Amino acid sequence: MTRSFSFRLPFTFVLFAALASLPAHAVNKDMIQLQTQVQQLQDAIAKLQQTNDESFGMLKQLIQQTADSVNTMSTTVNGLKLSMQNQQDAIGTSNQQLSGQVQSLNDSIDELKARMARMEKGLNAIQSQQQTTNAALSNLPQGGIPAGGTTSGPPQAAPNASPNLAPGTAPGSGMDNPESNSSPNGALPANAEPIPASSPTSSRPSAGDMYRAAYADYISARYSLASSEFTDLIKAYPDDNLSGNAWFYLGEMQTRAHKPSLAIKDYDEVLTHYVDNAKIPAAELHKAQALIDTHQNEAAQRELRTLIQRFPVSPEASQARAKLNSLRASHE
Repeated sequence: MTRSFSFRLPFTFVLFAALASLPAHAVNKDMIQLQTQVQQLQDAIAKLQQTNDESFGMLKQLIQQTADSVNTMSTTVNGLKLSMQNQQDAIGTSNQQLSGQVQSLNDSIDELKARMARMEKGLNAIQSQQQTTNAALSNLPQGGIPAGGTTSGPPQAAPNASPNLAPGTAPGSGMDNPESNSSPNGALPANAEPIPASSPTSSRPSAGDMYRAAYADYISARYSLASSEFTDLIKAYPDDNLSGNAWFYLGEMQTRAHKPSLAIKDYDEVLTHYVDNAKIPAAELHKAQALIDTHQNEAAQRELRTLIQRFPVSPEASQARAKLNSLRASHE
């Protein structure tokens, strides 16, 4: 019995020790697995962090490149816009110069027409003088004796077709003198009827003469005198087309005097009462500019659109398009 107890005691001790050692070993194994998992998790987090850092860096680089591209594009667009604006300004200046040249040409044509009318009037006076002279010569006696001399032949014919022209000068050569009534020899025949002097139909100067004088003062910058002369022309010949020109130049002088409101009224006179006047496109364009100067941009745009619609191929229409683009750009 004692041997049996002594045998069981070591065995129990060993068994107890074995049983006591089992949980400690299991705990260590779980801890190792947990530490391994934690380490793996840390490695995964570190790798994820690294990946995120790389992705963020790439994204930041892409954003920077995009920003640089946008800045470059903005600079290019601004350059193109500035270039287009410069081209439009250059075109507008060229069109304005062309418009001024066309306007000067129209004025020259008007002046030439007035001169032609004056020349035609002078030629008519010469023809009337010739007819009167021929009628007086036809009344001479066929065998009559001129005063102060004796001759058996018929009276000599006049050396020139017109008694008012110098020998060898053709009628209409510019040496007209409708007021002269002298005969070829400097005196009337003894029995010839006196030739009446041609009197002007009116003491008032013609519209062409008044316009020419006023325009000469205008281009010489004598604006006060030109304004008075243009006003006199309008009062004397209110329905003449040259009065439309006069209203236009009155508006131009008001514009140069920095009075756009008064200039608008003068341009309106041209546009309203002289619908066939050659100054209509220029008057409409300059009225639009006067409206812009008085901060009436919407009315100016309507005026410019009307000009483009009525005269699409005129130099003034090109300037109107440039002004419309400039007004739109200023409102953007």
